[in-house]
Amino acid sequence: MSQSTSPPFWRVMWTMIRSQPWRYAAAVFLWTSIWTMPILVGFLIAYFFDRLEAGIETTTVVLIVVATFAYAAGRSVMIFLGMRNHASLLFRAAGTMRRNLLLRIYELPGAATLDETPGEVVSRFRDDVEHVVEPFDLSVDLIGSLVAGTLSFIVLFTIDPVITIVISVPVAVVAVVSNRTGGVVRRYRKQARIATEAMTGYLGETFSATQSIKVAGAEASMLNRFAELNEVRKGMMVKDRTLTEIMHAVFRNTVNIGTGLILLMAAGRLSATGDAGISLGQFALFVFLLNHVSEASYFIGVFIARAKQGSVSVDRLTTTLHGEPWSRTFDKTDLGLDRDEPEVPVVERTSEPFSSLSVRGLSYTYPDSSNGISSVDLDVAPGEFVVVTGKIGAGKTTLIRAVLGLLPASTGTIMWNGKAQSEPERSMVPPRSAYTPQVPKLFSMSLEDNLVLGEDVTPHTLDESIYIATMRHDIDLMPDGLETMVGPRGVRLSGGQIQRSAGARMLTREAQLLVLDDVSSALDVETEQIMWNRLFNARDNIAALVVSHRHAALARADRVIVMDDGEVVATGTAAELQANSPAFRAIWEGALSSAASRG
Repeated sequence: MSQSTSPPFWRVMWTMIRSQPWRYAAAVFLWTSIWTMPILVGFLIAYFFDRLEAGIETTTVVLIVVATFAYAAGRSVMIFLGMRNHASLLFRAAGTMRRNLLLRIYELPGAATLDETPGEVVSRFRDDVEHVVEPFDLSVDLIGSLVAGTLSFIVLFTIDPVITIVISVPVAVVAVVSNRTGGVVRRYRKQARIATEAMTGYLGETFSATQSIKVAGAEASMLNRFAELNEVRKGMMVKDRTLTEIMHAVFRNTVNIGTGLILLMAAGRLSATGDAGISLGQFALFVFLLNHVSEASYFIGVFIARAKQGSVSVDRLTTTLHGEPWSRTFDKTDLGLDRDEPEVPVVERTSEPFSSLSVRGLSYTYPDSSNGISSVDLDVAPGEFVVVTGKIGAGKTTLIRAVLGLLPASTGTIMWNGKAQSEPERSMVPPRSAYTPQVPKLFSMSLEDNLVLGEDVTPHTLDESIYIATMRHDIDLMPDGLETMVGPRGVRLSGGQIQRSAGARMLTREAQLLVLDDVSSALDVETEQIMWNRLFNARDNIAALVVSHRHAALARADRVIVMDDGEVVATGTAAELQANSPAFRAIWEGALSSAASRG
């Protein structure tokens, strides 16, 4: 799959600003005001010191005190408003990025969803998004400090042009150092992020396979591997942090040394009496405003360093977009900050009655492999029970996933009610079709939440779905019924209960075509037979496309499709295929033996 080209970081910044222009403008206004307000205090200090030698009146002192308290109160209010707006600005930026990245993953065909481990993707969602937003955060302070620094520079220039020009030396040093070390910063940050991602991915894989590790007696080996990855990460992080702190020290110390030299020059001018010198008040103002110029220099250096580091995260997040432009990450969206639940875009769905599903010449080959399906034809009519069977690796699961658009077919046409579906991953969804995969996924929440999974399901539909999936008796035995927490991946349920729960979830969608991938593999013969009988007795004209090698499914099928090596090798009823298909007879005899052993 094609990948997006990483944009320049300034373009990423501009995209973030355009996503919230008014909120960003408010943040810039508030923090620029907060940064520049102390300049007024500087003039007040200058006035105080110039009057000090001549003697200052009590009334003037009182006015200065009142003005100081008024300034403190006003600035405190501005800081409160600034912090509140700024927090919302940053949260929305990070939240929008994560939400749209997640949406992009949901939109991808199943085979291309995750090129990395879940742990690695989590690392990108958590850490890399923060690193991209960090310079965005700093930019507000940078603008404020630059405005305050520029105004201070102008005032200082009016006091003493020579000394003020010297002030530009630390700024130039900081800019040069930042530019020269930018490449090294970017390289170290990239290595550190790769090492962090590798360790996070490894932990994710380990936590999902703890039982397999224990039964294999591989604890020591896995711990050693973790130690190795952690050591690599430590080395990269130390380099990254060390360079970052060195740069901050250079920025700060350069500014401090420059400030010290400038103050010495100013003190010398102060000692020079006469017209050529500066007054005590001007000196105090000079000292006070010099800090604003120094802070501006410091923020320039820090922002450049953060932007270099953020560009590394942009490169990494770009791969998650799988070909989408970077602006997609900041598509306007409601994060639900003002309501109980956020709005989620819903794929347009049709209620057009089902009349036919027709597949012609469907092909798909897995990347870097010769496995897949080749030129498969398939038809399903209303009320039909079509079973796809074959030996392991024959292409059964690949076929139904390609039909549903979960795998991007290389050739072929998928037609629903005679209309070609250019984006089956968007159109082959409820209420058209519903799917239960070979390995169902349950989530760490209540059983009811797992069954409805966010859909507005009526009590009648939920109860009927539970009944058809033969889950009622199991639920009655659970301590909390439908409110029972199933645990991560449904670990508190048996394999059969997980399969039937996934089947019930599919049934709640009230789809016209049910697609089931070996959903009864963990069921006993009697339960499986009851489930199929209930399904077709309860819902008229429902169609089912089922992957199975089980006797109960094969015997009930209106039509059986036999696959081998990615191709359809036989089609017909079970009776017809027993007579003329050796491949089917082998599957049938195996199914009978399996049923007898389970019975």
